Amino acid sequence: MIQLSKVSKVFALEAGAFTALKDTDLHIGRGEFIAIMGPSGSGKSTMLQLLGGLDLPSAGQVSVDGVALNKLNEKERTLFRRTKVGFVFQNYQLLPMMTVAENVALPLAANRAPKEEIKDTVNRLLREVGLEDKASRFPSQLSGGQQQRVAIARALAMKPRLILADEPTGNLDRKTGEGVLQLLTRLNREEQITIVMVTHDEDAAKAASRIIQIRDGEVVQSTEGVLA
Repeated sequence: MIQLSKVSKVFALEAGAFTALKDTDLHIGRGEFIAIMGPSGSGKSTMLQLLGGLDLPSAGQVSVDGVALNKLNEKERTLFRRTKVGFVFQNYQLLPMMTVAENVALPLAANRAPKEEIKDTVNRLLREVGLEDKASRFPSQLSGGQQQRVAIARALAMKPRLILADEPTGNLDRKTGEGVLQLLTRLNREEQITIVMVTHDEDAAKAASRIIQIRDGEVVQSTEGVLA
């Protein structure tokens, strides 16, 4: 599903060049649930951005589902993100002036799906995440856990085979975070969606089938999680 081959990422800063990833090799199989851990500045969020085509490597190749992202132009990468990848962020990134249903519908509307298809898909996804009764609410009227479930429903709108989650439980209390992890686990097991999750939380990482540790831009350890 995912292959990083000799990938490096260097950022030009005022204080000088900063190497976020160094000559990294990594393979993630289809249907895996991967947790990426490491201290702040270790390169884990940079890796997630490269996997989603949000940035390009300075050297090496990033391939997702057989597509070499660094060989795509900007328009092709945008299409790749819209159709192949679902993103889940720590701060949810819901549009406050839109209802829950409208937020979930955004990817479908952006791809000009028929109105009836949008309606049916949104209803199905909200049932799937247990929020069918919240469709007309606004994000400010929901709890943090409910907002994150809306974000997951939106990430699923285009039927992606890959979900990239950046600290999805970071703003949630322990019990609520466990509910979000259970949802991600179910999606991974039942629908075989590949999930790559960045987290600082060791308990959250245990939900994954494999835990990858990054230090100073290098993969230093890969261990089995609870699901393995």
